[in-house]
Amino acid sequence: MMNKIFEGKKILITGGTGSLGQALTKRLLKLDVDTIRIFSRNENNQITMESKMGDDRLRFLLGDIRDRERLIRATEDIDIVFHTAALKHVPKIEYNPFESINTNVIGSQNVLDACLKNNVERAICIGTDKSVSPLNTYGATKLLMEKLFVTGNNYLNSEKHSTKYIAVRYGNVMGSSGSVVPKFIEQIKNKNKITITDPAMTRFSITMNDALDFILNATNSGKGSEIFVPKMRAYNIMDLNDALHELHGNFEEEITGIRSGEKLHEILIGDDEIRNTWKLNEMYMITNPLYPLFHINNIKDTYPGIEKIEKLQNYSSDKIEKIPKNELIRMIENL
Repeated sequence: MMNKIFEGKKILITGGTGSLGQALTKRLLKLDVDTIRIFSRNENNQITMESKMGDDRLRFLLGDIRDRERLIRATEDIDIVFHTAALKHVPKIEYNPFESINTNVIGSQNVLDACLKNNVERAICIGTDKSVSPLNTYGATKLLMEKLFVTGNNYLNSEKHSTKYIAVRYGNVMGSSGSVVPKFIEQIKNKNKITITDPAMTRFSITMNDALDFILNATNSGKGSEIFVPKMRAYNIMDLNDALHELHGNFEEEITGIRSGEKLHEILIGDDEIRNTWKLNEMYMITNPLYPLFHINNIKDTYPGIEKIEKLQNYSSDKIEKIPKNELIRMIENL
């Protein structure tokens, strides 16, 4: 039933040549979509992706989300937009904060404007656990991106527009570009010490397949102005280290200390968000209290089967269920 909303649809993916964008493209191509437009600024990645996937439903558009007019052209006749484009490398962004603002905030506003201009049916932005009580510029810019999307529906004229702006938020995707596992494996292959910032560090983790299931489920369930959060588990960095020892034998570790803007533990739902959090279709849904749809008298009719979360404390990576070492080993082997 969920796949029905994608049948015959024209889809645009910003940042479509990234690890998530490519995985999402592969999943959507298995559905009966009409067209997928890949919007990114990396021409080499586009050439590689086009050659590798070889599907005539793909269209490759060079462009930057900082360019509003280019986005407006790119979203013409589009039904669904997945906004995955972002600058996300924390240390680089700390050194170049305004570049992150230009891309993650102003670029996201450009995506909203383009979707509104072309009356796109649904626009889904991809968030991060680092947006909750952010310590770094990356998290702060992604928080602002979320705010733009959950309030974007306030700008709609019901007589002219039907766009649903939806946000999703989750933790680290195991093995994705720039994540810790590929970095550690590369260090091991080069016979270098792996660089652990703090032995007590924990991180949320989700497989790429589970992340895709979650994104598509949220796309199907969303009515606009929600933030969807999956049920996730976490791992301790030293458990990950032990799993890598099982797979790659002996190597040395170096404790480097927490980097600027980095947290010891991540949070997926903040304490102040709990009062607006519901359970829906094996996900959590954070509602925008300013949006009339979420009035208590309306919400249960709008979302059949929804349940209010009265108490969900410490949805933090150090408090929730941990992924055991043997499962971490299987997850790494499947990358």
